[in-house]
Amino acid sequence: MSLPLKNTVFPMILLKLAEWFLYKLLANSCYKAAMKVKNSRIFFKNSSFRSSHQIPLYPNISKCNNIRKSETIICDIQSTLLRSESFFPYFMLIAFEGGSILRALFLLLSSPLLFVLDFEAKLRVMVFISFCGMKIKDVECVGRAVLPKFYLENLNVGVYEVMKSAGERMVFTSVPRVMVEGFLKEYLSVDCVKGTELHCFGNYFSGFVSSSGILIKHRALMEVVGEKKPDIGIGNSSLHDHLFISLCKEAYVVNKEDEKAKSILPREKYPKPLVFHDGRLAFLPTPLATLTMFMWLPIGIPLSIFRILIGICLPYKVAVLLGKLSGIRLRVKGTDPPRSEKDKGVLYVCTHRTLLDPVFLSTSLGKPLTAVTYSLSKMSEILAPIKTVRLTRSRQKDGEAMQRLLSEGDLVVCPEGTTCREPYLLRFSSLFAELADEIVPVAMNTNVSMFYGTTASGLKCLDPIFFLMNPRPCYNVEILGKLPKELTCAGGKSSHEVANYIQRQLGAALGFECTNLTRRDKYLMLAGNEGVVEDQNSRINTPN
Repeated sequence: MSLPLKNTVFPMILLKLAEWFLYKLLANSCYKAAMKVKNSRIFFKNSSFRSSHQIPLYPNISKCNNIRKSETIICDIQSTLLRSESFFPYFMLIAFEGGSILRALFLLLSSPLLFVLDFEAKLRVMVFISFCGMKIKDVECVGRAVLPKFYLENLNVGVYEVMKSAGERMVFTSVPRVMVEGFLKEYLSVDCVKGTELHCFGNYFSGFVSSSGILIKHRALMEVVGEKKPDIGIGNSSLHDHLFISLCKEAYVVNKEDEKAKSILPREKYPKPLVFHDGRLAFLPTPLATLTMFMWLPIGIPLSIFRILIGICLPYKVAVLLGKLSGIRLRVKGTDPPRSEKDKGVLYVCTHRTLLDPVFLSTSLGKPLTAVTYSLSKMSEILAPIKTVRLTRSRQKDGEAMQRLLSEGDLVVCPEGTTCREPYLLRFSSLFAELADEIVPVAMNTNVSMFYGTTASGLKCLDPIFFLMNPRPCYNVEILGKLPKELTCAGGKSSHEVANYIQRQLGAALGFECTNLTRRDKYLMLAGNEGVVEDQNSRINTPN
C-alpha cells in the first residue's frame, strides 16, 4: 500500500536540502584546502612545473581559426552561445509577456526552490509554471517578437563570430525548442535546432515535457549525424558538454574570462537589424531584477496615476514642476520659431516614440496643440490633456480634416504612423507635406529603465500608464528650425521629397537610421508574417 503523497514529498525536500547543505559545506572546505596546498611553496616551488600540469582538456574558443564554409559546427545556446548561464530570465519573459503578472510572480516565488534543485528538476518546474495552460500561438509570438532582443544583447561574441563563419550550424539544447528555434533560425541562420519538446493538448501547452523527456545533447547528436562526426564542437566547462563535444573532430570550450565573452555585440554587427520588438519589460528579468520590479509596483502604479492627473488638471508650468519632482526628466532643446501667417496654424512634424509625444511637445511649448491619431484607444482619448482627432486612413478625408484643423490652430502629426522603440525612423507618409507651408520638424526620443510605453499586441490604453510607471522616465524634445519655403511644396518640391528630407533631418538630429519600413511592416512582423521578416534586412535603406 503506497504512502500518501504528502508523506513522501516532504522527506524528499528535506533530503534535497540536506544534500545541498553538505555539498556546499564540503565543497567550500575542500576548495579552501586545495587553494592552501596550491599556494604552498613546500609542494610547488617551480612555477613552470605547476603550469605544465594544468593543461585544459580542450583548447579555448579563441584558438578556433580558419573555419571553412564546408565545415559543420555544433553548440548549445545556454551558457555557450549566450553569455548567461541561467535561463530563468527567458522563462520569466514567457511567463510575464505571454502569460500574466500573476504567473510571473509565481515563477519568482519559486526561485528559492529552484536554487536547491538539480538541473532537470529545475527545468521541469520552470517549464510547468511558465507554460501550463498557455496558448501555443502566444508563446510563439513571444519567441518571435520579444525574446530575440534579449538573446542578441546576451550573445557571446567569440562563439558568435566562430559560428557565423561555418557553413552548416547545428544547435542542441536542453531548454524547450519553442523558446529558441525562431531566434536561431531567423537571426543566426541555424540549419538544425534540437531541444526539449513540450507536451500539448489542442492549442495549449500542458506544462509538462513530452514523453521523450529532457533532451540529452550527446544522444541527440548521435541520432542526427550517426557515424559522421561534425567538424567543430563548442561547449562549456561542464562534464556533460565535454561528452557532447568529444563526438566532434575538433572541440573547444568557452572561457568566461575572455574579453569577447564579456563584451556585448554592437548593434551594427547584429546578423540582421532589430527594428521591431514587442513586450513591456525593458530589462532582463533576472530574479533580483524581477523582485525589484514587484517591489516597485505598489509605488509605481499610484505614481503613474499622479503624473497623469497633474498633466490633465494643472497649468503647464505647475505640471512641469511637479512632474520633475516626481522623477520625470524633460529635456527641451531649441525654441518655437515665429509664425509667418497669422490666419493659419503651424504643423509640427514629430518622430513617434510613444502616444505621449504630442502631450510632451505641448507641455514643452507651453501652449495647446491638436494631435491627429490613427488608432488611439477611447481611454487614451478621454485622458488626453490636449485635443485629439482620429483619422480614417482615407487620404482625401484625412487631408480635408487636417486642413480644417490647421485653419483653427497648431497641429501635431507623426507621419511614421506607429511607434518604433529602436534607433530607426520608419517611412514618412507624405500627406502632411501637401497641407502646410509652415512646417516645424521636432525630434523626440525617450529613455526608460523598467517598462516600455508601447505595445503591438497588448492593451494600448495602458501604454501611457506603463511609461509613467518608470522610476525616472525621460523625454528629449529637440525643436528644429522651420523648414525653408524653397524646401516645401510651395517652393516647387514634391510631397515625397519634402517627407524624405524631413525624415533625414530628424534622423540626423537623433542619430537614427532611416528606413522604408511602414506601420504595416511592423504589425505584420509582430503578428508572425515570416515573409516580411525575411525581406526586412533588404529594406533597411535611406529613402531618396
